Amino acid sequence: MKHLDVNRIYCGDARTLLQQIRPNSVALSVWSPPYHVGKDYEKAMTYDEWTALLSAVISLHFDILEPGGFLAINIADILCFKDVSLPKIMAENVSRRKISITKEQVLETWAEHPGYSRKQIAEIMGCSEQTIDRRVNGNNIRGGKYSAQTRVKLVGNLLEKAAYDSSLYLYDRRIWVKDPAWENSRWHTISYRAVDEFEYVYIFWKPGITTVDRARLNKEDWINWGSRAVWSIASVRSNDDHEAKFPIELPRRLIQLFTESDDTVLDCFIGSGTTAAAAIIEGRNYIGIDKEEKYVQLANQTCQNAFCNKITIESKRNIQASFQQNSNVDELEKIRAQLHESYTKDLPGEGSILSYADL
Repeated sequence: MKHLDVNRIYCGDARTLLQQIRPNSVALSVWSPPYHVGKDYEKAMTYDEWTALLSAVISLHFDILEPGGFLAINIADILCFKDVSLPKIMAENVSRRKISITKEQVLETWAEHPGYSRKQIAEIMGCSEQTIDRRVNGNNIRGGKYSAQTRVKLVGNLLEKAAYDSSLYLYDRRIWVKDPAWENSRWHTISYRAVDEFEYVYIFWKPGITTVDRARLNKEDWINWGSRAVWSIASVRSNDDHEAKFPIELPRRLIQLFTESDDTVLDCFIGSGTTAAAAIIEGRNYIGIDKEEKYVQLANQTCQNAFCNKITIESKRNIQASFQQNSNVDELEKIRAQLHESYTKDLPGEGSILSYADL
């Protein structure tokens, strides 16, 4: 079977394409799957289909990861998980109540008039029948009268079980604290529930010898985040081309921690191409997969931009070094042309967006 080439973005189902990756070749897989929270690209997927997708993708990683390699999954708990088994009970949110009538007052009035209907009790108390029904029966539940109640659904245990069943073991976990990116930073909730401001990174390990090299990070990075369980990283401010981006700093840190130069990094839910861009910046190979052609095109553009930014910086350094060593103008122009040719021939996607003038 022909294996997938590195430094390419592929369009297709991860469950199919992962089987075409060379065995024991991926040093690190970094991805953020659908969260099952109603995004456009996941609306057609049921909860059972979603969990089956996660389990299948995780299980396929055992063969493709290097022994001692890592799988890092960025995901969040489902904060509004519909559960039909929950009782439909209305919260007494007195801070938002427009009518000050309490359940106790309604029951007291009804005790004084035991034969009265709900409509008659409402007339006595100067409110609507719906208010009487809400106070007595608590039937105006969160999500609507006829909708299932919602609760928090923990996701980490689903990933751990799928990984354990595939002989991958939970090595570590990090918490990504997102900055308040809501409009005007007005974070609020109408209940006692906390607002959504963090996600997880679960890191699974394939049994094998893992090289631990403290030289991968400088002293400052080890202190600030390398050995810290909580990472504070600013959220992506604009999701105009993809509705679920994560910041490039997230995969970049994981790549710096768990890989060496020229290792292969995989993202099987590549989306806008952020993981591949981080791999390019850090001098690693990448493989990206997405089922949507529009996101494959977007990821290729992201890779081109990252590649050009990287080589522009490197080539300018080479030009500066050449100027210091050679004052012959003709010779410098020759070096400049050679650099442009060598840097642009391997650009991902179609064509080059690195101009000669950039050098």
